[in-house]
Amino acid sequence: MALLVLVTVLWAFSFSLIGEFLAGHVDSDFAVLSRVLLGALVFLPFTRWRGVPGGLKLGILVTGMLQFGITYLCLYRSFGYLSVPEVLLFTIFTPLYVTLVDDALAGRFSPVALLAATIATLGAGIIRYDGLSEDFLTGFLLLQVANFTFAAGQVGYKHVMAHYTLSVPGYRTFGYFFFGALIIALPSFLIFGDAGKLPSTPTQWGILTWLGLAASGLGLYLWNRGACVVDAGTLAVMNNALVPAGLLVNLLIWNRDADLLRLALGGAVIAFSLWVNARFHPRARLAAVPK
Repeated sequence: MALLVLVTVLWAFSFSLIGEFLAGHVDSDFAVLSRVLLGALVFLPFTRWRGVPGGLKLGILVTGMLQFGITYLCLYRSFGYLSVPEVLLFTIFTPLYVTLVDDALAGRFSPVALLAATIATLGAGIIRYDGLSEDFLTGFLLLQVANFTFAAGQVGYKHVMAHYTLSVPGYRTFGYFFFGALIIALPSFLIFGDAGKLPSTPTQWGILTWLGLAASGLGLYLWNRGACVVDAGTLAVMNNALVPAGLLVNLLIWNRDADLLRLALGGAVIAFSLWVNARFHPRARLAAVPK
């Protein structure tokens, strides 16, 4: 849980940095590719090549393709149609996908986890339901693809790591995650990328470096490791904690309008959903993976 909270604080800045400095200025495919490459560089020196089951390698590759490759390509494109608050609003459906994918993989139905995710979704909706832009439908659909693949990736990683027993720590195999993302990001840039919209200022390069090394490299690893030691309901709810955190950063730093009363009310509802899950969810049904 502590890892998920830490990464939530880290990622709270990402939405605003992308929306304020990169969207519309830097090619989205290049932005994603740069984050993948930088994240891969973080783990490349630690990657274990021998003695890792082929199924584990493949499983982590696929989760990287989903959770990073497809998710971020859709996320960055959505900023071309949506404002930062709208992007945050449309991510509130991720918890529902988390619980549904987790139950589908395990062949079960957990009403408490789904209830907690639904309450968290309502809380996030309270925070950010207001006027929508004309292009909201396109942006909404892009975000739903991103939401689903992000959910499928983190739940998939949790199940893959639970299935294989390996004595080495998780960071020794996480490099395969970024290699999987590269399978998606590199062809996308080569086919759709605009070489005329590469970063042109030190600020843009600096933000991409921060997002690649910290938000992507360190952040995605810690998030997925945190996902391995909590139940699906808590994981689903923590996905929506990004909404109030991201809006708070957007408000305090970039002085964007926000309804503080709704922010507080929605945050309280999300906190209540955490309590519901902690109180009633049968945690024993999901075995934790050792760090």
